Amino acid sequence: MQKVHYAAFAIFATSLAACREYCNIVGMSRSANSRALAPRRHEEILRRLAAEGSVSIAELSAHFDVSRETIRRDMKLLADRGQLDVVHGGATLFEPIEPALVHRSEENATAKAAIGLKAAELVKDGMVVFLDSGTTTLAVAHALDGLRDLTVCTTGLAIALHMCRQPRARVHMLGGEIDPAEEAAVGLDALEAIGRFRVDIAFLGGGGLSPDGEVTDFTRNGAEQRSRMIAMAGKAYFVLDSSKFGRLTPLRIPGFHQAAGVIVDAPPAPTISEALERKGPRVIVATR
Repeated sequence: MQKVHYAAFAIFATSLAACREYCNIVGMSRSANSRALAPRRHEEILRRLAAEGSVSIAELSAHFDVSRETIRRDMKLLADRGQLDVVHGGATLFEPIEPALVHRSEENATAKAAIGLKAAELVKDGMVVFLDSGTTTLAVAHALDGLRDLTVCTTGLAIALHMCRQPRARVHMLGGEIDPAEEAAVGLDALEAIGRFRVDIAFLGGGGLSPDGEVTDFTRNGAEQRSRMIAMAGKAYFVLDSSKFGRLTPLRIPGFHQAAGVIVDAPPAPTISEALERKGPRVIVATR
C-alpha cells in the first residue's frame, strides 16, 4: 500500500514540477509578448482616443487580452509624453492650451518669415486671399506688401490692421466675437462671414502636425473656421513652423486633406511627410 502511495506522490510531484515549468514559460512568453506589442497598443489607444475622445481601462484590457495593470502602465507612459490625460478608470484626449498670440509673436520669427516669403510666391496681383489668424499668417501678410490690388479677408485683427495700411489692398475684417487671447474673430458669425466669400487662395494656421501626418487644432472654433476656409478657397495651404511637427492637438480639421499643401521652414520627419502626402497635401519647404 505504501508503494502505491509513494508512486502516486512521485507522479503528482513530477506533474506539479512540469506545471510550474510550463506556467513559468507561458508567463515569460506573455511578458515578452506584452513588451513586444506595447508600441502597437499605444498606437491603437491613441487612435481610439482620436476617434472617440475617451477610452476605458476595462475595455482596453479585454480588447488586448492583457491585465488592467498593463493598460495602466501604457496610459502612464503616454501621459508622460503628453499624449493623453489619465482619468479615473481610463483616459481622455490631452487638451493642451495654446499660448496667447502676444506670447507667440516672437517665437521662431526667422522661420515664420521664411514661410511667409514662400507663401507670397503663390500669390499674384489682383487675387482674393483668405488669411487665417495667427503669427505665421501674419508673417504671410507682411510678405504680401509688394503685391497690388489684393483683396484680403481675415479673422485676425493684427492682419487686418497691417493690410489696411497697404495702399493697393482692400481688406474685409470677417466679423464675430473677438477671442482676446487669439486677437481674432470666432464663432458662428465668423463662420457665416467666411462662407460669403469665394477666394483664390487661403493660408491657414494649425495647432500641430501629428505623427500620422494630419494638421490638427486646439479649439473647435479654429477647426471649424479653417475647414470652412478650405471649402471656400480655390487652393488652400497650411503654414506651420517646425516647432509644431509631431505635436498632437485634440481636434481634427474636417476637409484638411483637400488642402493643396503645407508650407514649412524645415522638412518634417520622413514618416510624417509620407503620411501627410498620402492624405493629399504636399510638403513645401521654405529656405531661410
